[in-house]
Amino acid sequence: MRVHLIAIGGSAMHNMALALHEKGFIVTGSDDEINEPSKSRLKNAGILPEQIGWFPEKLVQGIDAVILGMHAREDNPELIRAKELGLKIYSYPEYIYEATKDKIRVVIGGSHGKTTITAMILHVLNFHKKDTDFLVGAQLEGFKTMVKLTNEAPIAIIEGDEYLASPIDRRPKFHLYKPNIAILSGIAWDHINVFPTFENYVNQFEIFVNLIEPNGSLIYCNEDLELQKVASKSGMANHITKEAYSIPNHYINANGVTFLKTEKGDVPLQIFGNHNLMNLNGARLVCNKLGLTNEQFYEAIQNFKGAAKRLELVSKTDNFNFYKDFAHSPSKLKATTQAVKQQFTNRHILACMELHTFSSLNEAFLAEYKGSMKDADEAIVYFNPHTIAHKKLKEITTEQVLQYFDTPNLKVYTNSQELVSYLKSKSLANSVLLMMSSGNFDGIDFNELSTQLNTN
Repeated sequence: MRVHLIAIGGSAMHNMALALHEKGFIVTGSDDEINEPSKSRLKNAGILPEQIGWFPEKLVQGIDAVILGMHAREDNPELIRAKELGLKIYSYPEYIYEATKDKIRVVIGGSHGKTTITAMILHVLNFHKKDTDFLVGAQLEGFKTMVKLTNEAPIAIIEGDEYLASPIDRRPKFHLYKPNIAILSGIAWDHINVFPTFENYVNQFEIFVNLIEPNGSLIYCNEDLELQKVASKSGMANHITKEAYSIPNHYINANGVTFLKTEKGDVPLQIFGNHNLMNLNGARLVCNKLGLTNEQFYEAIQNFKGAAKRLELVSKTDNFNFYKDFAHSPSKLKATTQAVKQQFTNRHILACMELHTFSSLNEAFLAEYKGSMKDADEAIVYFNPHTIAHKKLKEITTEQVLQYFDTPNLKVYTNSQELVSYLKSKSLANSVLLMMSSGNFDGIDFNELSTQLNTN
């Protein structure tokens, strides 16, 4: 098989390229920008493009599949050439479906928690030596790539993003996977640039449920009122079974360790917070559907440390913990900040978040953040006015952020070095620092910062 990837340098796309190369395919690709770690990983596999840019002459008869990444545009010269030649063109999710259509497909959807639930399921399956293909949105410990596609694995675990499939396919990605087993973690309005109203956004999840294969299964979080509505009125035509989950029985001991209370005894965990515990319960039900018992699940999950940037520990001392997290939407900020506050009841919680996504930097969406960081003892919001200009959005002000977040003890920074200076000036003894963003606060090195903080 010969496959060409247009926009091979992206996080998802370069992992797809590595997976297909590992499968034995002849893989080529192009991009106008390839950064680390994609560059080194493609180079080490021998499939890094020799030149940066778009080269229509790479598209020739005999290529079996052209996979189009989101970074490419409709007028991409390689895409135009592929159409002229009549080559088979797939969006990223279309190709994932094509490669897994004869397998049991588990699709994990929801506005938050997708990566964590996917990571938990993969961790448990890997622990018990269950062979599976997968697509996950973060690099996981114990896995070489974020994508694995084989001929042999009978199962495919797929993280189902609701964002657009490709520049020429405006369907949400998770509409293309047609799951046998689906899990939904929650619905909280996101991607305002694509789904301009909350009702329109919710409708994407109703469509998703109706795309579950006949006699398939829906597992959903019963703590989410919108999901309750979606589950009750969707999926009837396909005769799917439905199973709800919520927060499992648990307790936190004096050392700050969370224990599950199970029928086989108490199980210590390396993760914490109600949101993570709900994710865990959903993952357990999926694993049950795949033939694993609760006992097998608990045996494996107690060693799960979390997915990258999902309450990931940067550093700790006896009286200080520093976490980084991918949280950026209102629901994620609230859940993550609340989890840290509940776990460290006797510590000062300093929570910092970056407005970085299109939705978060949009004045029309800012009101959704009201009270989302209220559980922090001290809250900081950072945004870069240049990022707003680059996204061609209307300017927002510090005063607007203060008004819309409506959170006591809130500070706003628009210069990352000033933010760093403030953090270094504070005594963080008996504290927890939480840095939340889908970006990196314009280049802050968290490991370096952790060595410079005053935790005495």
